[in-house]
Amino acid sequence: MKSLTTDFFFDGCIQVKQNHSGYRFSIDAVLLAWHAAPSPNDTILDLGTGCGIIPMILAYRHPGVKIYGIEVQTELADIANLNITENEMEDQITILCKDMKTLNHGHISGSVDLVVSNPPFRKSKSGRINPNRQRAVARHEIKATLYDIVEAACRVLKTSGRFVMIYSAERITDMLTQMRASGIEPKSIRMVHSGKNTGAKMILVEGKKGGRSGLKIDSPLFIYRENGSYSDEVEKIFKP
Repeated sequence: MKSLTTDFFFDGCIQVKQNHSGYRFSIDAVLLAWHAAPSPNDTILDLGTGCGIIPMILAYRHPGVKIYGIEVQTELADIANLNITENEMEDQITILCKDMKTLNHGHISGSVDLVVSNPPFRKSKSGRINPNRQRAVARHEIKATLYDIVEAACRVLKTSGRFVMIYSAERITDMLTQMRASGIEPKSIRMVHSGKNTGAKMILVEGKKGGRSGLKIDSPLFIYRENGSYSDEVEKIFKP
């Protein structure tokens, strides 16, 4: 395993090891974990778990849930397993090194209540591909496309199960179209802005498998105040 750094989360309640020069999680993952809002005894699947940050946040905040993290890159899956062990969360979290395109109920002991994903935002042939392989796979649709992610979610969700994803705002049409085509009805959208005078860069979307039509637009989320510090809501999200 390459050189790792250790970061402390929730005032040291969670320790997160990450590659020094490879893929590192961003605020996207933290926002998604907050908005996932699972029920007390949910079984949850995280598609593209990376270092395992989303399962760890969910396990810390919701002690009754069971979480599976799927990661196709072996080195990242190994780091996720290390993080789960060092944070003593093995009873709640299982990491599987697997391609989500082959994922089925048998790999995760049945259907799940909630699927979350912070997937690659960019199409495989759009823009500059990062020379670092881990970062490239995390940002571009090299190992999994939007279709692969939504189809995997639908395969393993229970009827009326929830799918929550954070995605690029400029691809909102692609996302909503794919969700409906795959049998997950979009139910709510929240725009994510850096500040009050900027356009939305990301969106948080929730859908329901087999749900009826009817979409709610939530109030926008602003990450920063004018002085560059985190907004009140984001400060709350980072508190233990």
